[in-house]
Amino acid sequence: MERIEMSQQERDWLDWLKRARDGKITRREAAQRMGVSERWVRKLLQRMKQEGDSVVVHGLRGRTSNRKLPAETQRQALEILHKPEWHDFGPTLAAEQLAKRHQIHVGKETLRGWMSGAGLWKPGSRKIQQIHCWRPRRSSFGELVQWDTSDHDWLEGRGPVRYLVRMIDDATSWSWGRFVESDATVFNMAVLWEYLEKNGRMVDVYTDRDSMFAVAPRKGQSQQERIAADRLTQIGRGLRELGIGWIAAQSPQAKGRIERSFRTAQDRLVKQLRLAGVSTMEAANAFLENEYWPEWNARFARPTKDFPNQHRPLAPGVDLAAILCHVEERVVANDYTFSFAGQRHQIARQQVQAGMRRQRLRVELGLDGQLRARFQGLYLDFAACNSSQAPAPARVVGKPPRRDHNAGGKSTWMQGFFDRPAPPLWKLIADGC
Repeated sequence: MERIEMSQQERDWLDWLKRARDGKITRREAAQRMGVSERWVRKLLQRMKQEGDSVVVHGLRGRTSNRKLPAETQRQALEILHKPEWHDFGPTLAAEQLAKRHQIHVGKETLRGWMSGAGLWKPGSRKIQQIHCWRPRRSSFGELVQWDTSDHDWLEGRGPVRYLVRMIDDATSWSWGRFVESDATVFNMAVLWEYLEKNGRMVDVYTDRDSMFAVAPRKGQSQQERIAADRLTQIGRGLRELGIGWIAAQSPQAKGRIERSFRTAQDRLVKQLRLAGVSTMEAANAFLENEYWPEWNARFARPTKDFPNQHRPLAPGVDLAAILCHVEERVVANDYTFSFAGQRHQIARQQVQAGMRRQRLRVELGLDGQLRARFQGLYLDFAACNSSQAPAPARVVGKPPRRDHNAGGKSTWMQGFFDRPAPPLWKLIADGC
């Protein structure tokens, strides 16, 4: 008969059962020691007469589980994982993608064992990281949205995609974002525009102190002077006009939720883009919209319907094109022109108003490159001045300057004066000098 190894708990159970069988303790006492019912002790004592000491060993010990996956499934999974595009997948993401792309459903822990046995996975040592002060989540969807950009080679050299602008809700971790050409104001405004059209206006945004959001302090300027000056970036001005608050993070750890989500995306998203064969900006954004964000929000975010929604709708009269743009103020000249980006523009004659001279107007350069000018709430018609029609005045040419006095030259009238012989003195007296 095959010998079965018992655990320490099974050995203890056997000892209590033998004591109850021999009458040293009651069945109730044995049940209390074993943590089972008295009825179960009675059944075990009855089976002990037939099975002996093995009564305390589970009947499935040493037998194959009914839920064990076939060897063919393991072979197919490992064959796929040996392909080059799967070389850096971990068990968790690999299990998700095998089920999604190849309909191979296997638990992540089972797959972890398969990968470890095949040499495809080696767990790394965990290091104790620095602990930062924990900040509780906000309580409502749209109350605080963290906003940041990640610079990473998302396509692993297959295409020029490096910047991911992302927004993540603080309460629910609901995320959305776009790949953009560069981490510039115009592209961040475009991402904000799409977010506002999808969800409405959030209460506050939480960003770092990048120059897009914060104006650098001037030398020698105190905090009170900075507040009084009220200097804003273009994004800061747009947020104020939209009624959205801005909170600046003092450190990367302060906005740890979006920083950690970027680390996750730099692992999961890069691999998923590789499997999907994405190589262009358009395809990468389509993948985000159709696959990645829905999967992310379903797996990692809390259901937004379970939280109060504090997003505020855009008013009917709000013109996002007039807010999310580059805005500057200009002064109307006496000839009803204004300058912008080194070019003068002439206001249309039919829109000239009394008292417009020397007044300020608002010039808006939209994200689409369209230039608009607004005076007292009304947009003006204008045209760029043609420099060939207004040539610079010609220089008036007068008499040539005299070299001895006006041109800065040395005077020549004394040259050779002392070299000429003087007349005799008697001649000068005779001449009456």
